[in-house]
This record gives sequence, C-alpha cells and structure tokens, in this order.
Amino acid sequence: MKSLSLLLALCCLLNNAHAAPASYVVENTEVRDIRAQGLKRDYQLYVALPDSYRQGNKRYPVLFVVDANYAFPVVRNIAQRLNKHAGMEEVVVVGLSYANGDGGVYSRRRDYTPTTPRKHDYRSDMPGRQPAFGEAAAYGQFVSGEVFPFIASNYRVNMQRKVFIGHSYGSLLGLQLLLTEPRTFEHYILGSPSLWYDAGVMFDREQAYAGSHKDLPASVFFGIGGLEKLSEGKKRSRAEEDADMVADLREFDGKLKSRKFPNLKTRLRVFEDEDHASVFPFVLTHGLRAYLKSAK
Repeated sequence: MKSLSLLLALCCLLNNAHAAPASYVVENTEVRDIRAQGLKRDYQLYVALPDSYRQGNKRYPVLFVVDANYAFPVVRNIAQRLNKHAGMEEVVVVGLSYANGDGGVYSRRRDYTPTTPRKHDYRSDMPGRQPAFGEAAAYGQFVSGEVFPFIASNYRVNMQRKVFIGHSYGSLLGLQLLLTEPRTFEHYILGSPSLWYDAGVMFDREQAYAGSHKDLPASVFFGIGGLEKLSEGKKRSRAEEDADMVADLREFDGKLKSRKFPNLKTRLRVFEDEDHASVFPFVLTHGLRAYLKSAK
C-alpha cells in the first residue's frame, strides 16, 4: 500500500509538472455573452466592477470601450489607478468585443466604419470572405438598443452618465453616433479618429449635420499623438489615406467650434512625441479627467 501511495504521489507530481501554467485573471471582472438580434451576430461584453461595488447600492458612471480585446484592460487599470491614487470617482467599465468567430480587423472594419470606401484595396484577414465595411449605424443601434438595456438591468450603473471611448476606427464609430444621435452618450473620448477614411467622409457628415441642426448637445474630448502627421515634403490630400491626422483633427474640431452650437463642448489635446500606437493611454487619462469628478 505504501509503494502504491508513493506511485500515485509521483504521478500527481509528473502531471502537475506538465500542466499548463494558470492564466492571470483580472480581479472583479466578468464576461457576458450577448446576441445582436438585428445584426444576427454574437458578441461578448467584458465588465469590470469597482472595488466598492459589493459594499452598497451606489450606481456608478459607466465607460463603454470598443476594440475591447486591447483596450478593456487598459481602461480598467487606468480608471482604477486614477481612483486609488488621484481620487477620481469609481466607474464600471464595459468592453465591447469583436464579433465571435470574426478576425479583429474584419470585425472592426465592418462595425466601426460609416461607409464602404469609394476606393480601396483592402485585403481580408479572414480567408474566403471579402472585407466588409459601413455598418457603424447598425452597430450603434445594437449598442444603444441591446447593450444598454442589458447593462442597465444587470449592473448598478448610472445610465445618465455614459462615456464612449474609442481610438482610430473606434473613434469613427464615436463620430457616427455624435453626428446622428449625440445624446447616446454624455461624454465622448475620441482618440486619433481616422478622419482620412473614405476621402474624409466625416467632414461631409459634419457639414450636413450643421446644415440641418441648430445644436449638438455633447461633451467631446479629442486626443491625438503629435507624430501622427505626414512626413516632411509630403502634401496633404483628401484622396490619400496617408494623412496628416493632426491637421485633420484640428480642422474637424475647428469646424465644430465654428458652428457655435450652444450645448457642444469640445477639447482637443495633441500629445507631442506620441504616435498612433502609443497615444491611447494619454488620451484616455485626460479624457476621463475632463468628465469624471475627483476628490483631489
């Protein structure tokens, strides 16, 4: 019997030695499956709850972040750090995943863009499927019509204090909402929006909105890296995707300000020495500070 026990113990040790290491799990987070009925696709919601969530009945501001596969842990961790070390109020963070079964590039091109570009030579990251574009309006309806009720019914959130967070194509989605249903969110944090997309179609959308509306009730924080511009000697052109994104954003923000919409508040910050890949945490931090309250 003693030799059998030793043999079993040895087997356990060997099995443990070959077992995969445990994954790191972010505390106080949940993953929820959700069916987009209108889109006929499945997504996931990543939800991060503040440390005090289990201790009372408070309702928290809620941050909705797209491109969640990358951005959700960044937003959750920065929001938590700003609370613990800068006194900023706690929040619930909701990450919006890419569609189940779709590649990330394929999913975001389709869901976050407002149009099918008139000229393009994009390749699909999903073999056997042509690239898809232009479903931002339908995806926005999924967010407001299906994601919002799900979050409101399952979590203690203040749905009168919703924040949209996007970057690049994600900011195109934010602009789609801003220029169609601006009250979808109370605050927009839009980093490095791809205003070059489809020959600057969002400039046309802004002009059309201004031509038919007297107000744009929204709070918007724009941020971009100072290095997101054309290399020296290159000429800016709407026909080129190799754009001066800093100049584009300054122009777009300037057009919004020139409309004198009484209930529009915009701020633009250019973060020098940052590029398209590095600027998001800076945009996020300053965008949150522009809206959330702080005790310090």
